[in-house]
Amino acid sequence: MFDGSPSRREFLKAAVAAGGAAALSACLDRAPDDPVPAGTDAFETLPSRQHAWNEFCRADDHGNVEMPRHQVLLYLDLAGEGPPAEADREAVENAFRVLDRAYERSHEGVIWSVAYSPRYFDRFDDPLPAGVDLPEPRALSPFETPEFDRQDALVHLASDRADAVLEAEQALRGEVDEANGVAVDADLSGVFSVDSRRTGFVGAGLPAEHQSDLNGVPDGNPVPEESPLFMGFKAGFAKNQATEEYVTIDEGPFAGATTKHVANVRQRLSDWYDEEDRYHRVMKLFSPAHAEQDLVEGVGDNLGDDSGIDAMLDSLRDDAFEFGHVGHAQKAARANRDDEGNVKLLRRHFESADDGVASLHFPSLQRGISEFEAVREAMNGTDLTDVPTVRQRVNNGILEYIFVKRRGNFLVPPREIRSLPTPTGEAPGLGD
Repeated sequence: MFDGSPSRREFLKAAVAAGGAAALSACLDRAPDDPVPAGTDAFETLPSRQHAWNEFCRADDHGNVEMPRHQVLLYLDLAGEGPPAEADREAVENAFRVLDRAYERSHEGVIWSVAYSPRYFDRFDDPLPAGVDLPEPRALSPFETPEFDRQDALVHLASDRADAVLEAEQALRGEVDEANGVAVDADLSGVFSVDSRRTGFVGAGLPAEHQSDLNGVPDGNPVPEESPLFMGFKAGFAKNQATEEYVTIDEGPFAGATTKHVANVRQRLSDWYDEEDRYHRVMKLFSPAHAEQDLVEGVGDNLGDDSGIDAMLDSLRDDAFEFGHVGHAQKAARANRDDEGNVKLLRRHFESADDGVASLHFPSLQRGISEFEAVREAMNGTDLTDVPTVRQRVNNGILEYIFVKRRGNFLVPPREIRSLPTPTGEAPGLGD
């Protein structure tokens, strides 16, 4: 089973961040005695929706899904111009089936997906169907200047086992002969090149272990040991998340797909902890009422499966005038509910120490990218800056403490057409 000692956790995080054969070898040397659960040859038993992760993850005592502790993002480019060849499609599918055979789809094995960018689909003469909302990435606030991820594809790997997630990555790169005892007889190296590799972690204890050696985190180790995230509180409460069913495209050639926005956000935690007391951190992250009523104990475990933010939406402007602040969750939730009260976005964010900087990788799933953009617009709170104390970033949720460095938009197709699909929703020549 997982050895949760701080020294072991810190070693595994560092190994995943470093990557490569040496890191994998070190992880394997220190791997738990329990074997990594094997995958399956019965591909038809795997879920059609690549984004169906929840049932394969751990959950806390309140039913909140907890993402796997170790995560790797591989941003991939195809060689040349124009659409991929049929041989490329076959090679990619064979590489993916190595992972299917090698690893159980679970937090103890490897959960993963592949997604494709607007630029990838522009290689074809046919456009994407009108019902697929996948624009090019753009700046989503008047004060951000992000770089844009337009690579052809994004592979997202996640596991509680650092040795498993590293070995799966090495298998895709063609740098190991076996993956969990399965022969690696196909890989992506002849079709894709890796443009960018990014890593991260999430879970109680992991952010706290990194705080002493990262830029942007103040002295004094302010990140609570029990917090799964750098800012000191839980997130991803079940009732404040969209369901996987809700974010699934339900008709057309990409029925069973979803869209994925991934942002990389640098966090200025020195100011978050040094300039703000706990009362104001709760106010700015949740809402003024959460702070005034002392609703958040510790990192927020007492909130159960619901942050309670929906009860604070109608008072947003009144809170701004009375308390001089508005809450991050309070603002964003305004646009993150449909007419029936359903949450629109499924957020699966995790922390990162890439390049020695405290940052956040923020994958969000939704039926269409415009839904994410609308929530981000609400989060900007520009409509609240007529309140004398609320400025575009100051006293406006957590905007003063986060800086978007990169954004990218992707389509996560159903598993049956995961390998270099066409815009018409086909992967010619492939099948179970």
